[in-house]
Amino acid sequence: MTDPRPSLSDQVYDRLLTQIVEDSYPLHSRLPSEAMLAQSCGVSRPVLREALARLRDDGIITSRRGSGNYVARRPDRQVMSFVPLGSITDIQRCYEFRVDVEGAAAAWAARRRNEADLLALDAAFNHMDQTYAEKELGADADQMLHLAIARATKNPFFQATLESLGQQIGFGMRLSRSLTLLGAPGRQEMVQAEHSAVIEAIRAQDADAAASAMRRHIAAARDRMFVGAPDDTA
Repeated sequence: MTDPRPSLSDQVYDRLLTQIVEDSYPLHSRLPSEAMLAQSCGVSRPVLREALARLRDDGIITSRRGSGNYVARRPDRQVMSFVPLGSITDIQRCYEFRVDVEGAAAAWAARRRNEADLLALDAAFNHMDQTYAEKELGADADQMLHLAIARATKNPFFQATLESLGQQIGFGMRLSRSLTLLGAPGRQEMVQAEHSAVIEAIRAQDADAAASAMRRHIAAARDRMFVGAPDDTA
């Protein structure tokens, strides 16, 4: 039987991530040395390094040779009101998977779409516009658009993949759209502009542009959960 209790490294990860979210370690600040962190967390250096490796994989911290670990970005505080700390990694991995799969789907959709597909894309886009105007979440409309793109590929494996991951993808979309509704007014227009760029590239049958637009959109949706960027330096 699997032990439901979090491992020591998971506990350290959650503790350090909480401290980063709460600005105990602000953006671009250097974390204490490994020896100091291990002592303050009451764990061995190998356990600490597992937690630090996970934070690096998630883009939360970055290492500088001979200098130590620095905070590169942190989850938006609003994220923590929607999801538990331990979900951050899973959400990011789902977005990573979607960047590649849905980028490819957009390219194939551009090559194979027909007029019925374009009508479905426009209908989903207009539905999202309406939900924003009415201050509604609109995650169902968002998912409808992405599934319409998958159907336009004429390859059932793309649609089956998105449908099989519907719960995980929907969760990420609800989180992203909740943050957008809470964000600055221009953020909604920016998100819709990203969707429009994908649709217009598919309409123009430009496979490369469609793939690039979709990849940018999903990566941006992921990054909107965070303050700061993984490659920032200060």
